[in-house]
Amino acid sequence: MKRVITYGTFDLLHYGHINLLRRAKAMGDYLIVALSTDRFNSVEKNKKCYFSYQQRKAMLESIRYVDLVIPEDGWEQKKEDVHLYHIDIFVMGDDWEGKFDFLKDEGVEVVYLSRTPEISSTQIKNDFKSRDDADISRIFTDDMK
Repeated sequence: MKRVITYGTFDLLHYGHINLLRRAKAMGDYLIVALSTDRFNSVEKNKKCYFSYQQRKAMLESIRYVDLVIPEDGWEQKKEDVHLYHIDIFVMGDDWEGKFDFLKDEGVEVVYLSRTPEISSTQIKNDFKSRDDADISRIFTDDMK
């Protein structure tokens, strides 16, 4: 059985995330997602999430490509995780290209997948920041018609 792992925050889950998870799962038989905890996001990544860890975990667990969700508590745990979970392939988006090549020394294949170019969580957040309340209200009202 080939085991694959990927890491991320997965806040404001969107089809770019789904594409990444689908492609990661296609590389093996079992996909583990290490999900950044609220503490790790706020303290080490200096990132504020819209959804809590438990909410993000529940969303990921509902995706058919994901077999297991584990907490990511810090940058340094990747080396431990690849051994603990008997990982064959480590997958990340190509915006991290080269950053995790040290895992090759642990006997793991490291793959950087191209991201879905037209979508990102940052873009979604910026789009909502640039709209006024009337625009946002109109979007949700129009969707309900």
